[in-house]
Amino acid sequence: MDNNDILIRLRYALEIKNKEMAEIFKLGGTEVSVPEVVKILTKTYDDDEYENEDQIKCTHSMLDSFLNGLIIYKRGKQEPKPGQPTPPEPALKTSGNVNNLLLKKVKIALALTTEDMLDIFDHVGLRVSKGELGALLRKEGHKNYKECGDNFARNFLKGLTIKYRG
Repeated sequence: MDNNDILIRLRYALEIKNKEMAEIFKLGGTEVSVPEVVKILTKTYDDDEYENEDQIKCTHSMLDSFLNGLIIYKRGKQEPKPGQPTPPEPALKTSGNVNNLLLKKVKIALALTTEDMLDIFDHVGLRVSKGELGALLRKEGHKNYKECGDNFARNFLKGLTIKYRG
């Protein structure tokens, strides 16, 4: 599952309009116009004959900025406490890290509890324990960290769709 596919599925699940998508990108620190959003949301195909020159490939930094913007869009900008330095935002290092980041940031943006996330997985018939979910939400490098696979992330987005769209 590539970054464009993640954005397409997330947009559908949360019923976000193109104009809102551009606004969310802007909140995350990336300038994207509405026509560019349409090109990002164009479905990709594995066959070369269907390759679309108009499509814009969503990079890891673009996806990260969209997810950061989604948090600000849904929850508001967090003001730093006086005397507390703002920690630098870790950049996406690997493509395997994308799915874990998706789970974490969507959880924050939608103010989901662990129980809410377990219910989302339950909607698609996937049994996940609290320990498994905790391992997916851990920081990369932690001894109990577990990498989130594409199928797991796909099921999460499918569960979000069922929860928010019915």
